[in-house]
Amino acid sequence: MLRFMKNKILIPLLILGALGAFFSFKYSGGDETTEQKEVLILKTIMKAVKEGHYAPRDINDSFSSKVYHKLLDEMDPEKKLLTQQDINELKAYEFKIDDEINSGTLEFYNKLNEKLARGIDNADSSCKEILKTPFSFKDNEKIQLNGDKLQYAADDNALKERWREYLKYRVLAKYVDLKKDRDEKKDDKDKVKDPVATKKKTDTELEVDARAAIKKSMDYYFKRQHKIKEDDRFFIYANAITNSEDPHTDYLPPRDKAKFDELMSGSFFGIGAQLREEEGKIKIVEIIPGSPCWKQGELKADDEIIKIGHGDSVAVDVQGYEIDDVVSLIRGPKGTEVRLTVKKKDGSTKVIPIIRGEVQREETFAKSAILQGANGPVGYIYLPEFYSDFQHINGRRCAEDVALEVQKLKAANVTGIILDLRYNGGGSLSDVVDMAGLFIDQGPIVQVKNSGSTAMTLRDANKGILYDGPMAVMVNEGSASASEIMAAAMQDYKRAVIVGAPTYGKGTVQKIASLDDFADPLTKTKFNANEGLAEGGDKKKMLTYTSVGSLKITIQKFYRINGGSTQLKGVTPDIILPTVTDDIEVGERRDKAALKWDEIAPASYQVYPNAVNTAQLAALSQKRVAANPTFALITKNAARLKEMQDNNEVSLNEAAYKKEMEEASEISKKIEEAQKKVVPFAVTNPKEDMDRINLDSSSIKKNEEWIKNLKKDIYLNETVNIINDISKPGMKVNIGTGMK
Repeated sequence: MLRFMKNKILIPLLILGALGAFFSFKYSGGDETTEQKEVLILKTIMKAVKEGHYAPRDINDSFSSKVYHKLLDEMDPEKKLLTQQDINELKAYEFKIDDEINSGTLEFYNKLNEKLARGIDNADSSCKEILKTPFSFKDNEKIQLNGDKLQYAADDNALKERWREYLKYRVLAKYVDLKKDRDEKKDDKDKVKDPVATKKKTDTELEVDARAAIKKSMDYYFKRQHKIKEDDRFFIYANAITNSEDPHTDYLPPRDKAKFDELMSGSFFGIGAQLREEEGKIKIVEIIPGSPCWKQGELKADDEIIKIGHGDSVAVDVQGYEIDDVVSLIRGPKGTEVRLTVKKKDGSTKVIPIIRGEVQREETFAKSAILQGANGPVGYIYLPEFYSDFQHINGRRCAEDVALEVQKLKAANVTGIILDLRYNGGGSLSDVVDMAGLFIDQGPIVQVKNSGSTAMTLRDANKGILYDGPMAVMVNEGSASASEIMAAAMQDYKRAVIVGAPTYGKGTVQKIASLDDFADPLTKTKFNANEGLAEGGDKKKMLTYTSVGSLKITIQKFYRINGGSTQLKGVTPDIILPTVTDDIEVGERRDKAALKWDEIAPASYQVYPNAVNTAQLAALSQKRVAANPTFALITKNAARLKEMQDNNEVSLNEAAYKKEMEEASEISKKIEEAQKKVVPFAVTNPKEDMDRINLDSSSIKKNEEWIKNLKKDIYLNETVNIINDISKPGMKVNIGTGMK
């Protein structure tokens, strides 16, 4: 059996206490109001948090104030819906939300809902009125685009003025783009010129077009706002409360739990068509290779979905539906049939029956490439997330997939391997333990601590190393959680050189707890109201039970084997490369509700005997980076982004706006020009992947685009140089078997 097929180390599950006795009100039959349902959910959540959270906060005035401000920031981040008059009324609740949580009332939430509904209605009317009048772009007005720097508008008139400024900004941006297109457009010399068709529009006509385009966009925005369901607004409120405990404790209604499982597994049961919404129409963007509709063969890109039917049921007309609702209708149990009535590009309609099956999102899974370095081929493994299909025994797991990629690269005789964890937000803790074990012999990988208990060490217990050659791990500000565990372990063992930018700083562990298990049978909410006929023919609500939902709750913190936490601080690379976010605070530390950094006793572990000399590697890399004009421009761009963050004012004068935009794009253009001058290195696929890649034209195109992007990735290019440096004399430090 292969080395990587070892037993998984499971996250110890926190056993939450039963909540059945918690509910203070009794369900006496009949219709249950929406507010009763919401109170039940909220009380269940808070009891689960109190009994199960790693560090539950006291529900007091301080907590109330945090929830109050978080909710206002999320509901009206740009301060375009609520006035200062509204805030003056809502301010009375700032220190009362804790009392409402404890008493099971929703007065603040209901009041805020009323204010927001009124604000949306007023804004909709104001926008329609404002966009009837042409704008002049000659005045020296400015708009502040950072909502944190704005005060609330004093009253409705002041709020309308704020909308006028915002719409003027949107129209100006569109107007400048239209003028640029007009002025750069060239006559087609191969066609007979039509004086009417080739007549260029005037500035006045373009301003009209710009306003029409923005009106269409705003109409769509307000249409979506008006269609937000009560449940969705309440879920935002519930998560403002849970996220005030810590940023990663979330309430998941049933549909979101299903999405979470899908994201973790990388697969779902459906037909395998990617959709987009286009002017109220749902169209097919792409057919996923190997999927049920790909095998069926009749559904094509640009087909418009008109109706969806199941079995013998009457097909549902989905024209005007939201895309999420269409997706929900299409997906279903494996082996069942869905019938799509589609309109083809030629205007004809067709009913296409498709048997649902498993769809795997290949972009979720690990894949590899072979890069040509100065000293020979270098292996590259891209891992977008630490996925694991917990729902199926034989489901895909990232540790096993990475092991397969390592074997392919070893077969290609690579001189080193790069593991790319950039923008990998984490995932399965058990898989990161298994994956780290591919590159070390035996030993601890991470320490995990429950609240109030001693830390438990998760170990790679199997002897042997699948790959023991030169190795680099790429990280950046988007690398979080499991990515940080992997990078930290490789760094502490001195097994690999860590390259990139400081990581996100998420050092906590979550589990999914079903809230259904906590509800007393007598008080279980009957959420779905289906209309039926009562005696005498009158309609009444017939209530049926569905899931209360789940809670993703923070139950543990994890620590490096050297004892330090990755919480807030993240992992600092051995070799730091410039990024555009260098001067901006990013990651976990931006959130005031984040848990604090601390440290515990280190685990006992042996440093890798052939450790790389990271100090010398960093010195060589710094010389190359300093001489690289693209990295210099990235550093300059970082300073500009910091300045924009500190002062995000934009001129509404056409000439000044164009100058600002030109200055903003100047660096980006220079970066693009500098990258074009870089000689791309050769990139090829492992031969074992070619059958999958050549499955169809779509797969071939996706692979070509991926290879193209790898070739011009300056961070990857520099990491290949670092792998080449490792083989130079003096780059390895013989550590022996010293204990840490």
